[in-house]
Amino acid sequence: MGEDQRRHGPHAGAEGPALPLSGITVVAIEQAVAAPMATRHLADLGARVIKVERAGGGDFARAYDTTVLGQSSHFVWLNRGKESITLDLKSAHGGEVMRRLLARADVFVQNLGPGAAERLGLGAEQLLRDHPRLIVAGISGYGPSGPYRAKKAYDLLVQCETGVVSVTGTPETPAKAGIPVADIAAGMYTFSAVLTALYERERTGSGQHLEISMLDALTEWMGYPMYYATYGGTPPQRSGAHHAAIAPYGPFTTGDGRQIFLAVQNDREWAVLCSDILEDPGLARDPRFATNSDRVEHRDEVAALIEARLAGRSIEDVEALLEKARIANARLRDVADAAQHPQLLARDRVRTVATPAGPVRALRPPMLNETRETAMGAVPAVGEHTGSVLEWLGLDAGHTQATA
Repeated sequence: MGEDQRRHGPHAGAEGPALPLSGITVVAIEQAVAAPMATRHLADLGARVIKVERAGGGDFARAYDTTVLGQSSHFVWLNRGKESITLDLKSAHGGEVMRRLLARADVFVQNLGPGAAERLGLGAEQLLRDHPRLIVAGISGYGPSGPYRAKKAYDLLVQCETGVVSVTGTPETPAKAGIPVADIAAGMYTFSAVLTALYERERTGSGQHLEISMLDALTEWMGYPMYYATYGGTPPQRSGAHHAAIAPYGPFTTGDGRQIFLAVQNDREWAVLCSDILEDPGLARDPRFATNSDRVEHRDEVAALIEARLAGRSIEDVEALLEKARIANARLRDVADAAQHPQLLARDRVRTVATPAGPVRALRPPMLNETRETAMGAVPAVGEHTGSVLEWLGLDAGHTQATA
C-alpha cells in the first residue's frame, strides 16, 4: 500500500480524474447545519470526511423530521459522501480513536458548545502543538470571546441578534428567513476558510486555527441594511416581497390572478418599462417617478400603474412582454415547482444519491465546471463505518461494540 493510501484510506486513488480535494482527510465532530454544510462541500470536492457521532441517535439533526423516506430532510441534504463512526468521546477508547484520527487528518471541524472541545482535550492550541500541519476549524454562535461567548445560539436567535428578522416580513409583522441563513452563512464561510487554509499550507507547510461564528457570518450578509441605517438615519422598512430600497422591484398581479416579479435597477430600465410596457414614455420624466428614490417614495402609485397595464393579460403573455423589453422578471414558484425548474432540468443538474432508506434526488453542487462531476457519495447510517475506520487506524474491529 502506498503512502497516500496509508494516510488517507480507501477513498484515495479512486478511478477517474482526481477531484480537487482528493487525498485530503477531514475529521468532523459536528451536528445540526453549520458544520455539516461545510464538510459536505469538502466531501463533494473529493475529501474523505469522517463524521464522528454520538452512540445511539448520532447527530441530532437525524431526528428533525422523517419526510425523506423516513429520514430527516436536513440530514439527507447535508451529510452525503461522509463516513459515520460512533464514539464515546469521554471514554479512554474514544480519546484514543480521536488521537489516531487526528494524526492522519488534514482538517478538523467541530461545532460543539463553548468550551466543549477543550474539555475533551481537542482545543485548537493543543491540537496544533501535536499536529502543526492540521487545520482546526471551530464554529460557534458568537465567537470564542466577548460577553456572548457562552450564550446558546440557534439559527432563529442569531437572525434576531443580527437584525435579519427586523428587516424581513411585512410592515406589520417581522419574519425570519425561510431557510437557516445563519447556519448556512457560517457553514459556507467555514468551507471557504478551510480551502484558503489548505492553499496557504501548500506555501507555508503550517496548519492554523480558524474561528467562524454565526454572528460574524450573518452580520456580514447584513451589510447593505447596516450601511443604510447607519448613514441614512433609519433602517430599511420591511416591505414584504418588495425591495425596501428599489422600485419597482417585487411582485405584481397579472390578469389571471397570478404573480410575476419584476426588477427595475436603474432609471434607464425604468424608461424602457414606461415606453415598452406602460406605453407612456412621459412617465419616465414625471417628477414623482424620475429617480429611484422618487419611485420608492411613490411605490403604491408605481404598482397601480403597472398592474393596470397587466390587467387582462395572462402570466405567460406578461412574461413574453417583459422578455421582449428585456425587463428582468421571474415567476413566483413554490418549492416543489422550483425543484423541477426547467432550467435545472435542461442543464442536467439533477443526480441520485444513495441513503440507508433508498435513493433520493439531489442537485449537483455549483462548485465545479459543467464537465466535472463532484463526488456526491451516499448518506451514511449512524456508525456505518465505525468498524472499517477502526481497522484503518490499526485498532481491533471488536472495539466497534464498545462504541455502538
